[in-house]
Amino acid sequence: MANKILAILEQREGLLKRSAFEAVTMAKQLAAELNLGAEAVVVGNEVSNINDIGNYGIDKVIHLKSTELENYSSSGYRDAIADYAKETDADYLLFANTALGKDLAPRLAVALNAGCLIDCVKLDSSSGELIATRPVYAGKALIDVKCNSTKKVITIRPNVFKAKETGSSSNTDVKVIEINSPNLKCKVVDFKKSEGKLDVAEADIIVSGGRGLKGPENFHLIEELANSLGAAVGASRAVVDAGWRPHGEQVGQTGKTVSPSLYVACAISGAIQHLAGMSSAKYIVAINKDKDAPIFNIADYGIAGDVFEILPALTEEIKKVKQE
Repeated sequence: MANKILAILEQREGLLKRSAFEAVTMAKQLAAELNLGAEAVVVGNEVSNINDIGNYGIDKVIHLKSTELENYSSSGYRDAIADYAKETDADYLLFANTALGKDLAPRLAVALNAGCLIDCVKLDSSSGELIATRPVYAGKALIDVKCNSTKKVITIRPNVFKAKETGSSSNTDVKVIEINSPNLKCKVVDFKKSEGKLDVAEADIIVSGGRGLKGPENFHLIEELANSLGAAVGASRAVVDAGWRPHGEQVGQTGKTVSPSLYVACAISGAIQHLAGMSSAKYIVAINKDKDAPIFNIADYGIAGDVFEILPALTEEIKKVKQE
């Protein structure tokens, strides 16, 4: 009989990511529904906001600590988490479907002889067993699946399961387990990021531009609208392949999967590969001169017109509203 669910939390440069608290919230909910114990597990060195975990419903935190695991190591993280999961006989491991989660989940599943459910957008345990809903066929359909294995590794799509504060972090019980001589077959040695820019994978609002902008010199229109909304800047694959924008901004099947509250698609036709990465957004606004563009089929609001006229006017109106 299952006895425990572990929420595996991602930290970057000593700070827990927002998606980590979404995993805590969902793990706590599933633990209550399935009558399981719940713990949070953090791998890394110093983590400045580790006590905040208690605010989201899980008071017991296991810190698998090592200076050599300050940055991600697929082999080091896998072995540290798998060893702890085996030691405590945990049957459920749940974490966010970030780049780290997508890399680590199958490795843990193999190490634990577990079933693996990736990129889940819904988890239902009302029947007494866990049923997961996940996209298939590049996001064109959803399928309900379950694991027949005793142990299960689950990743959840960021921004779909909202983090909910429930209590006080003053009650957080952090147990530190020192990891000596971790298995470092490979590890991340450095991060390169755009200073001052939001990550599309975690942003609540995203403004994305496509090939219809005609060149990188026109992407300032996207940046200005994003700045007025407090949004992250995204891009289609065609734009990234052309070298107009960095790969870190790419949204789509071969880029980042996002689920913001608001997604504004500018001059993006709506190829299925792009839709696979953003169709789960709560609200989608499409701006395109082609009224028959596929993006309008999934948009909640659409503007058929020239982005070079619409974007400056829209940005100006948003600034006026914010000044009122």
